[in-house]
Amino acid sequence: MRHARDVDLDALEPLIARLCALPGLVEKKRGVFYRKSKAFLHFHEDPKGLFADLRNAAGDDFDRFDVTHENGREALFTAASQRLS
Repeated sequence: MRHARDVDLDALEPLIARLCALPGLVEKKRGVFYRKSKAFLHFHEDPKGLFADLRNAAGDDFDRFDVTHENGREALFTAASQRLS
């Protein structure tokens, strides 16, 4: 699984824009978000689709979300919002 390329991220632009608006998140590189000095969220691409790794609630690992379709994107956004509160 490789990090998402610009063409992959283009398909996620509405989601990325919503994530950029969340307080406490900084997009260091397109599609790579940090909270304070820790990696918080990034995107991957593989033959099965597009995926996001979101830091888990304990802060010691990442949870993977399939963001190929809209329902997965909504689930990711909801989880990211909750973990920032």
